[in-house]
Amino acid sequence: MNPTTLHTDAQTVTLAIIAVVLPFAAFVVNFLVLGKSKASGWVSTLAILGSAVLSLNVFFRVWDSHTIHMQQVWFTIGATKVQIGILLNNLSVLMLVLVSLIALPVHIYSTAYMKDDTGYSRYFRYLSFFCFSMLALVVVDSLITFYAFWELVGFSSYLLIGFWYDRDSAVQANKKAFIMNRIGDIGLLSAIIILFTQFGTFDIDLLFGEHGRVSQSVIFEGFWNAVPLHDYEKGTSLPAIWHYIAFGGILLAVAAKSAQFPLHTWLPDAMEGPTSVSALIHAATMVAAGVFLLGRVYPFFSPEELTILAAVGCFTAFMAATIALTQNDLKRILAYSTISQLGYMVMAMGVGAYSSSLFHLVTHAFFKCLLFLVAGIVIHQIKHIKEDNHLDIDPQDIRHMGGLRKKLPLTFIAAVIAGLALVGFPLTSGFLSKDGILIQAFEWSEGKNILLNIIPIMALLTSWLTAFYVARLIFKVFFGELSLLKTFPSLQIHIGDGHWAYKLPLVFLALCCLFPLFSFNPISYENSWLYHAFALKHEAASNYHLIIPVLVTVVSLLVIYRAYLLYAKREGRIIAETGLLYRISFNEWYIDRFYRRVIVKFVIWLSGAAYWFDRNVIDGFITLLERINLCIAKAAAWCDKYIVDGVLWLAAETVQYIGNFARRFHGGKVQYYLYSMLLAVIAVFIIKLIWA
Repeated sequence: MNPTTLHTDAQTVTLAIIAVVLPFAAFVVNFLVLGKSKASGWVSTLAILGSAVLSLNVFFRVWDSHTIHMQQVWFTIGATKVQIGILLNNLSVLMLVLVSLIALPVHIYSTAYMKDDTGYSRYFRYLSFFCFSMLALVVVDSLITFYAFWELVGFSSYLLIGFWYDRDSAVQANKKAFIMNRIGDIGLLSAIIILFTQFGTFDIDLLFGEHGRVSQSVIFEGFWNAVPLHDYEKGTSLPAIWHYIAFGGILLAVAAKSAQFPLHTWLPDAMEGPTSVSALIHAATMVAAGVFLLGRVYPFFSPEELTILAAVGCFTAFMAATIALTQNDLKRILAYSTISQLGYMVMAMGVGAYSSSLFHLVTHAFFKCLLFLVAGIVIHQIKHIKEDNHLDIDPQDIRHMGGLRKKLPLTFIAAVIAGLALVGFPLTSGFLSKDGILIQAFEWSEGKNILLNIIPIMALLTSWLTAFYVARLIFKVFFGELSLLKTFPSLQIHIGDGHWAYKLPLVFLALCCLFPLFSFNPISYENSWLYHAFALKHEAASNYHLIIPVLVTVVSLLVIYRAYLLYAKREGRIIAETGLLYRISFNEWYIDRFYRRVIVKFVIWLSGAAYWFDRNVIDGFITLLERINLCIAKAAAWCDKYIVDGVLWLAAETVQYIGNFARRFHGGKVQYYLYSMLLAVIAVFIIKLIWA
């Protein structure tokens, strides 16, 4: 590489590092300098603005160009050198731009949304730290540092979900999110250890790059569908059991972070944080980290493992969509929508639609962030009605809403655009990315068994369910008349779209939900610059490219019209709330209830049993050993005192007595000497007589 290129790459890496560090600098300044000052909001906002500008600069330098990888030795253990560095490729710079561009409108929005909150400065400290963690996660080049920032993303989300720590529901929600994500973290750590053991490095590019060790240790079917063959360095077979364990660990990590079945139940509860936090977590940060992980390690998966990913993602998408149909909490509907769309992304990875999965990750970030910001404005205005009229209502319950399009015209337009993008309606970005997933899913299923053919069919059905719950939400919130007026006819209503800090993010995100940002051809995902950059192979045109978009759009229109009749015109019959299917949906498939009543109770019982065993068996055994040792010690002490010491005392007394007795014969008196001699002669004479 020539010196000019090296210099340019070094500049690019420097810009990327500054983009990552700026939010952390804002966190430090807010924490150490500004304290509770309201200026903390704009410090964090300016920092993320700087990150966004620098990220765009880095993006245009790297995109569809060449990979930049710079590192240096971090520490050495034995013969192993662990490197630390920056890896910039298409995936890195795309996520770098996405995170900063989504975080920027959220920061601007938050300056207005949180202005009256007593924890205003603390909120922006947490938000800056969260952005720093996610930005660092997407550019690091080592599995060690990746895991460190993976944990920091989880920790900072824990702080934000439980931001209102004086509410018990918020405390329980952030604790639930933290614990469930620890399950995934154990899986990821196990996978990292196995990968290092097998391939001898933590370097992501060296493992999963185009010429990486994992890539070199596989037979390629097409380009990325990899079958494990051998260890690159040792030339020995890669043990299948370790491969499957590592895959299981990665799947756990993805399921926890990106809320996939069965570790998805924390995400709806995470709505206890501020709505602006929900917008960031659900759009391009925490929940996107799991899909980003799949993109990073994609060459590792075998066809069988990819099929498992497809099945898990498809089921999650379908399940979450059915739950969203009947929920009444505005944010909870959007939470299950996020779970469903993440399921689409995971399924897309499984069916080989790698590019479409990342494409949908980006488009989803914009329209889901917009929907949450819309929800924040709606909830904020319903709170005003509640406080002005001293009502005891839940401001997030869509049953209290209606007719808000007249009072909140800009918010309504933004909601419609975001909703259509979520449904995948033509002329929106969601149409391009979602249709790409569905088309490739049907192409993938050709020639496979009937069970695998269910996957694209369920995905198609899920898209229509999505159309229904999105239409239900918009019609119940914005159409008809305000439901509260039926109960309280004399309501004082003074609401509107609000501050410019609300409006500007809505306009920006709404524009990003339309097709021109991604492709000048509104009906062809293959012409998108984003899809083209990640496409693994050239796709031949098939009938699915025409049938699927038309079928999805036509049926979605029929579904939306049906929802309009039900919820806007109040015509027709809504499914009975006593029905089995309704109860399954409303009670979230009873999964959370199962966890609470079975898993949680079992864990508590097991903990109690372990405590009892510890106190009564282990501690009892230790106490018994203690008493036995005490008895032995007492016996040893008695033996030492009365036997050992007694023998020694007797010997000493005997020696002393003999000495005293013998001393008498050396007193210097002649008569004693004569007596002694006489006694000796008599003794010898007696002994001689006896022996004779």
